[in-house]
Order: sequence, then C-alpha cells, then structure tokens
Amino acid sequence: MSMRIWHQSFTTLARVPEYNEALRKHIARVVRPDTEVVVHGTHSGTHGHKPTDGPSTDVGFAYFQALHLHQFAYAAILAEEQGFDAFAHTTLPEPGLREIRSLVSIPVVAYGESVMLTACQLGLKFGVLLFIKEMIPQIEMNVRNHGLESRCAGIRHVGFSSSEVIPNVGLPPKIMEIFYERAHQLIADGADVIIPGEAPLSVHLATAGINRVDDVPILDGVATTLKAAEMMVDLKRQLGITRSTRGYYQALPPRERVKELMRLYGITNLFEAS
Repeated sequence: MSMRIWHQSFTTLARVPEYNEALRKHIARVVRPDTEVVVHGTHSGTHGHKPTDGPSTDVGFAYFQALHLHQFAYAAILAEEQGFDAFAHTTLPEPGLREIRSLVSIPVVAYGESVMLTACQLGLKFGVLLFIKEMIPQIEMNVRNHGLESRCAGIRHVGFSSSEVIPNVGLPPKIMEIFYERAHQLIADGADVIIPGEAPLSVHLATAGINRVDDVPILDGVATTLKAAEMMVDLKRQLGITRSTRGYYQALPPRERVKELMRLYGITNLFEAS
C-alpha cells in the first residue's frame, strides 16, 4: 500500500538548485516504488538573506534554534492535516523533536535519532562528522537525550563547510581527502560506524557510491531516516502500534489551542504568506 512522507529539510532548498535536484534523485533511489516523498525546505529568510547565509548562520546559537523549531512544528501539523502518513524531520540537530512528536498522531522520525539508533545495529560505537563545529554541544546533548552516550565514540568537525559541498554536483577530490582524514581520526577514537552529520554530505557520499572507510560503514542518514518513516507507517497500519500519549512529553494538546498560540506568536503567518 502506498504512503506519503513529508520530508522537511533545514536547508532553504530554493537557494541551492543543484543540491535540491541531487536530494530528490537520491530519495527516489532509496524509498519504495510506491512511497511518495514530498520534499520541503525552510522558508526564505530562515537563515538570512545574503548569498553566503545558510544553516551555519544560526545553528551556533541556542535561541535561534529554539525559534526555528516552530517552523518545523507547524510543518508537521500541516503534514498531518494534508493526509501525509509520516513526517521526516531530516536535519541532524532535530530542533524541537520531542515537542513536535507530541503535536501529531502520525509518525515523526528524525535524522539524528534514526541514524544513531541504526548505527548501534551496525557496530558497537558510532562517530559523527559535521559541518558546523558550533553545533557539537547540541549533538552531544542529543546523544545524551537519546540515551546513547556509551555508544558514541566522538563528534568531530569534518574539516570543511557546507558551502564547499552543497553547490557541487559531486565531491571535489580535495574535499574527499579531508573527509577520509577526519574519518580515520574518528575511527582511531573508537568509531565502528561513521555518520555524515548533515544531509548534504550524506547525499553526496551516497550518490558517489561511498559507503565505507576501510572496514567501517558510512551510514546514509537521509536513506536511514526515510526507511525509518516507512517502518513506522507499517507498524501503525499493520499492527496498530502508535506513539505513546502518556505523560507530559507525550500528551497530545488540543489542535485549536495549538493554532491559537501559533497565531499569537505569528508562526502561521510564515506559511500563509508562502
């Protein structure tokens, strides 16, 4: 039976047409033939208006991340109301995951959580390589929140920025040289699985057919997240298994009250203007 998944990127995809196309092609390769994935990027201005502005502009500041989570939260509500079967929060820092999951009844899967849990099935310890070094404390906190501290060998800066990867059709040789150098350092720290920290790096590595460093697997985060979404939809449809609604962090709030507060804070205006 077919399913529809709302894919939510942290990148303003309209500004990076090459990556947008690469992402969509990659998604088509990894999901089931009858799975429809509708790709959404963040709204214009999310990360500033200069050509050089991107997620790295804001990710190093906790308050900005807290503001951005509301965009993802309302997107999840729209996904449910528009009949999507699942919401894929496809960004490593997964801002507001716990809160977003409490807002809807459809499955909500996230890049960081999905890829870390899957990595634990492929090796004893995983390591993360990411573009934005300022984001390392947040990912460390997410690892703790997911209860996976003992399974994490380390989180390192990959040695280059997203701007050196996203505009490209492929990965330049110099970038690959740096990637392998940092991956080997992470392996020396004890990593049995390498997680490419953000979706663009994951997409480019997978497109190039790079899935191992020596005897250590490189986990495709985009594919893993979407496969997790397909599995959660199957569990709901076939076995009736859905998320917990017990307790403070899982209770489903009244939808009209949610929207009333979102209107108060101007969150819905962003979507009505687009």
